[in-house]
Amino acid sequence: MPKALHQLTLEEALAGLKNRDFTSHDLVSACLDQIKKYDSGIHAFLEVNDQALKEAESPRPGPLSGIPVAVKDNFLTPGLTTTASSNILKGYLPHYESTVTARLKAAGAIVIGKTNMDAWAHGSSTETSDFGATLNPWNTAHLPGGSSGGSAAAVAADMCIFAIGSETAGSIRQPAAWCGVTGFKPTYGRVSRYGVIAMASSTDSPGPLAKTAADAALVLQIIAGLDPYDATSSPRPVPDFFNNLKIKIKNLRIGLPWEYLEVMQPDTRRLVEKAADEFIRMGHQVESISLIHPKYSIGVYTVVQRSEVSSNLARYDGLRFGSPRSGFGEEAKRRIMLGTYTLSSGYYDQYYNQAQKVRTLIVDDFTRAFEKYDLIINPASPGPALKVNATLNEPMFGEMQDILVEPSSIAGLPGFSVPCGFIDGLPVSFGLIGPQFSEALVLSAARNYQQATQWHHAKPRL
Repeated sequence: MPKALHQLTLEEALAGLKNRDFTSHDLVSACLDQIKKYDSGIHAFLEVNDQALKEAESPRPGPLSGIPVAVKDNFLTPGLTTTASSNILKGYLPHYESTVTARLKAAGAIVIGKTNMDAWAHGSSTETSDFGATLNPWNTAHLPGGSSGGSAAAVAADMCIFAIGSETAGSIRQPAAWCGVTGFKPTYGRVSRYGVIAMASSTDSPGPLAKTAADAALVLQIIAGLDPYDATSSPRPVPDFFNNLKIKIKNLRIGLPWEYLEVMQPDTRRLVEKAADEFIRMGHQVESISLIHPKYSIGVYTVVQRSEVSSNLARYDGLRFGSPRSGFGEEAKRRIMLGTYTLSSGYYDQYYNQAQKVRTLIVDDFTRAFEKYDLIINPASPGPALKVNATLNEPMFGEMQDILVEPSSIAGLPGFSVPCGFIDGLPVSFGLIGPQFSEALVLSAARNYQQATQWHHAKPRL
């Protein structure tokens, strides 16, 4: 049975447009119809671009010409409000554009709308949005994860061809896992942060949420690269990620850290181990290894992230733009207060400086591991999506749900979340991480797995 247009992968959509099987107007219209039919029950979008169909009539030429993309609401987009899902910025229209969305538009993509998120990206559930929670398309009694929950849900529900998210510690990979889509966090600095509302500046990493690893490679090709507006962006040349997928990788040495497995729920662990067995079947070596236990990353991430949140949110004073600081939600207030405390005189050395020292130990631990192994299996979440309201009275909810991806995020490593099965009708994913700037290898390994399995083809019944 042929796919409906909104169900197409990016590869398929580009091929169809090239062959003139349909037009960009047809493709955008199909996605808008899907949003109209189902988003009232999912709430993936905060705003839909009412000019999208007009833009689709004569899309800009380029490698993504005519492709509808959903963008997380912390990327500045002139003409579309950017709120970071916070009442502080309700109705804010940016005066300049993020580098990521500018590059997508220059490549011909059409921003179909802005997606919901945890307010200021503070969370792993999309329940802390000031504009209402997003629900999981696989089961709306469950959460989609976060903070890029709206983008992950939009891809899972085929409301767009691909979406853009950002990750500070799990905010792409964890919602991708809970929603059963393919999520990729590049190396820190591979993709510009310019025009992204900052959360934790030393780990924020924009990246794609897509239907396949090949689609993620196509998107990364467009958004990666040096940006003169972002001093932390890398000057390294950007490889041809998509064409590199055609190179058959062989005899990889892959580490499977037992400390990560012991954190996982038993049923989820079994599925991740089956995914590891699939790599063995494909001719790679998978060995049990030991890394610093991920529980130690919780304290490091909490201190570093709260400190940087305190600094970054100080600009929202209600004087130059936005509403008064009294409009901050409870989660933002908690993070500001803790971050201000850890940076204050007499406590900086005791907390922030110590956290950075442990962060260095974690970075060095990965460096040693990658001297022996090409990749490490790094599960995205301890288990499948939790139920709505799971965050209530759980101030450390995000840190506990992101425990398995926090180490690689604070080390700035590239990582994938790839579907590998189901538990009680909810998707489960495993993860892959590689050394810094090894995106091509991580993408190829994920692509190989998806060529050998069918989990990423599954669709929720809406």
